[in-house]
Amino acid sequence: MPASTMPNNVYKIMEKEKQARKLVLRTTPWIFLLVLPLLYLHVKWGSRIQLEQRFHNFMGSRKVLLFNTTVQENQESLDFVLSRLMQGEELEKMMETGFACSTQVYSKHCVANHPLQIDTRTMTLIIPSNQSVEETIIRPYARQEDHILLKTVAPVKVLHGITTSPPPLCQYNHRIPAVIFSSSGFIGNIFHEINEIIIPLFITTSLFKSRVQFILEDYRPSFVRKYKKVISRLTSHEIINPNSNRTVHCFPGAVIGLKFHSHLALNSSDVPTGLSMLNFKQFLRESLNLKYNHISQIKQPTVLLLSRTTTRRILNEDDVVAMMEGLGFRVVVVRRAKVIANLEVFSGMINACSVLLGAHGAGLTNEVFLPDGAVMVQLDLIGLEWAARTYYGDPARGMRVKYLRYRIEAEESSLMKVFGSKNHTAIVNPEGAFPLQAGREVYLNGQNVRINIGRFRETMIEAMSLVQHTPL
Repeated sequence: MPASTMPNNVYKIMEKEKQARKLVLRTTPWIFLLVLPLLYLHVKWGSRIQLEQRFHNFMGSRKVLLFNTTVQENQESLDFVLSRLMQGEELEKMMETGFACSTQVYSKHCVANHPLQIDTRTMTLIIPSNQSVEETIIRPYARQEDHILLKTVAPVKVLHGITTSPPPLCQYNHRIPAVIFSSSGFIGNIFHEINEIIIPLFITTSLFKSRVQFILEDYRPSFVRKYKKVISRLTSHEIINPNSNRTVHCFPGAVIGLKFHSHLALNSSDVPTGLSMLNFKQFLRESLNLKYNHISQIKQPTVLLLSRTTTRRILNEDDVVAMMEGLGFRVVVVRRAKVIANLEVFSGMINACSVLLGAHGAGLTNEVFLPDGAVMVQLDLIGLEWAARTYYGDPARGMRVKYLRYRIEAEESSLMKVFGSKNHTAIVNPEGAFPLQAGREVYLNGQNVRINIGRFRETMIEAMSLVQHTPL
């Protein structure tokens, strides 16, 4: 129907409907634009919540997997390090059962590569396994041949296998292995301290890169204080003293006792293989901040004379000092026990010297602090030839220290007056003249020397030649 022919009221209604449709069409885009962000946020955040839930679930399981993997890798790494302390049948036994011991003339050390408990109240180790329980007693000190001395070393008991009663609960859980050793023995004597504790401790624990817990039986505070800097290079943890820390500790593995190679020496072919005395000397230099690596760094040739005040004294010491100064040496004479006992101070004094001179005795152990190319001159007294060579002469060569021996003749020894003749059995055959203990009293504790200056001068001329013509 044409608009011109529609009734007036109908036309008005149609016009209003048309205007309403136009209004809806105009407002719809704006409403859509307003609703679209809301729809986007709903979809985004809903999906993100689900995604985050899935991510957290995944990462949670991933963290557990990573933790388990890390624990497994750490144990495998620890197994590798511990295995280097064993060889042959002992290694096979340890890998099969989780525990084994290596027994030699001078030392005994045992290794456990399975989780274990250590009750420091009784110093008992419990190593669970599926075999019948075996008990092992170890006195962790590197003089296993000295049965009298070993009686002073506190024992450690190891129970390996199925125990009849449940083990005590762990009060401390460690993620690093334990190393148990003793500071019993001849503490206060630097030879025995370094030979039987410090060097074996380096051999046994340097592979752990400070990630090891020391447990020190027969705890001697003086020993710990003296070697604090040295010990702290081998472990980053405080030493456990069983007498004051009476608790139960759990470890992933342990070493009981220390590996010993030889007197003041390391054998690179012996377990853990690859270590030499040069490695140990460098370790000491770093631990004690020693200044000199080689004698070429020392401007004036210097002799440090270890002056003894009780036994094995040099009766004409002033004449000896004057002769050496006449040759061009700067001479440092050390008499005070207090100075010698201060390791940090005295090691630095030794390290600054070209020549170390002394009669046979523990003080010559300080040759370990000499720089490379230095000379050690030992007064080789009657009756002490084997000990002089074995304990100080032979080891010097492995330290890159040149060794000169000045052999005391009968006329230079105070024993000449005691026995009346240079042909006496005690002088010409000291090895067979006395039983062991009596021989110690005669030759070690009852002998002094008056050095033939002219003859000894030749030895010191050779020492001067060696220190002046030693290439870097």
